[in-house]
Amino acid sequence: MTKIQWVDCHRMPSRSFFYKKKQFPVCARCTGIYLGYFLMIPMLWFYQIGMFLSILLILPTLIDGLTQAYLNRESTNMIRCITGFLAGIGISGFSERITYYTYKFIETLIS
Repeated sequence: MTKIQWVDCHRMPSRSFFYKKKQFPVCARCTGIYLGYFLMIPMLWFYQIGMFLSILLILPTLIDGLTQAYLNRESTNMIRCITGFLAGIGISGFSERITYYTYKFIETLIS
């Protein structure tokens, strides 16, 4: 379960979840990001997230990560996972909007 080579994650045991004494292949924050991203993608057929809301959903992860790095604060794995989940939703919405506007731009160039 830990042999995912193409994923860029630090995989620190203290910042990862374990299941049956085996470490997840990615840290708690990346687990949340991937869950949020992949759960939101099918929902984008029915509900689009605006750019502003996407940025707001990404901000908690940014704040959590930066305060840990620069303010000598330690977060919990659950907080990392929850903020990562919100960021995953925000990233998927952001990606969808970028794809939409790119498609519209190319459509106007062609016609």
